[in-house]
Amino acid sequence: MKCQEKFRQIYGKEAEAMAFCPYRVCPLGAHSDHQYGKITGFAIDKGIHIAYSTKRNGVVELCSLQFPKRAQWHVRAVPEQKCGDWADYLRGATLELGQRYPLETGISGVIEGSLPIGGLSSSAAVIISFLKALCSVNHLHLEDNELIIIAKAAENNYVGVSCGKLDQSCEVLCRKDSLLYLDTLDDSYELIPLNPAMKPFKLLILFSGVERNLAGSKFNMRVDECVSAAYALKAYAGMEYGKFGETHMREVPREVYDRFKDRLPETWRRRAEHFYTEFERVEKGAEAWRRGDIEAFGKLCFESGNSSIYNWETGSPELKKLYELMTQTEGIYGGRFSGAGFKGCCMAMIDPAFAESAIASITRGYLAEFPELEGKYEAFICDTADGVGL
Repeated sequence: MKCQEKFRQIYGKEAEAMAFCPYRVCPLGAHSDHQYGKITGFAIDKGIHIAYSTKRNGVVELCSLQFPKRAQWHVRAVPEQKCGDWADYLRGATLELGQRYPLETGISGVIEGSLPIGGLSSSAAVIISFLKALCSVNHLHLEDNELIIIAKAAENNYVGVSCGKLDQSCEVLCRKDSLLYLDTLDDSYELIPLNPAMKPFKLLILFSGVERNLAGSKFNMRVDECVSAAYALKAYAGMEYGKFGETHMREVPREVYDRFKDRLPETWRRRAEHFYTEFERVEKGAEAWRRGDIEAFGKLCFESGNSSIYNWETGSPELKKLYELMTQTEGIYGGRFSGAGFKGCCMAMIDPAFAESAIASITRGYLAEFPELEGKYEAFICDTADGVGL
């Protein structure tokens, strides 16, 4: 690993250990975890590695192969406000962990991401791999749910991204060759194994070549619009409601939406429409996966991508073009934007026999539309994987 080589160059010794957290894809359930919806997900065999060693003085000292400048802070003296650089996610993680457990020991480490940034939840992956390393040197063991909560809190409270639990849950709970089926309302989940009757598949990751930043995008606005729809629907139906920030679509029955949706502003109605139809797609998708029907599952993925464009209203011109090309390409069962849908990448489930021809066809069509992205656009074939580990 390059991060091990860099560690040797900087510190003149071998790293003591390596933490790895996979990236994730969400074939169904996008834009709904922050509203306590249901989601599906896979961890993939690419992700974030951190080569690290113990620092007894309590200092955290990190550098990244993807970003300039080394970052430093003490485990008991994290800056209260974010600094505006790549390490804010890890400062937030240190702060959240330190509020729950006494921290004495820091780490020196080098971070390496194995794919371009954007759409695979690299932010959650770097937080979780870092937390694993920091807990290890402080002799702490977090249960899966606690690790998920702390990682999510780092993004919500410190970085300022209004994400739900989808990313963290996939990267911690997933197992190779199984579909994670999670209800974010109560955190109950099932790992649905491959049905022996299912046709073979690989995961195709298509990077648009355009990076994105959730904290600076319209992600938080979309969440607020969805909450606004839920708040208004509760009022129209005479339901009890409290603080705006404590309202979620999951608390509003589908029949209430169907009765009062025409009273909502068009923007809010579309956000709610995505939530309810995505909830239904996740349930149908889990059953299709259970019976080994990858064609039905893939069709639902395409429908989810369409709803992301027209109801959730995300998708840069580049991502929309990739989605369009995927729907027209032989051998692709289904796919959609990966992540929030602001730049980043698309994911697809593909018949391995068509991988080479599908990538060639999509690449030709995409670069014909965006020739300036040649050399930046990339395609990768991945497999499913286990969640985080040391």
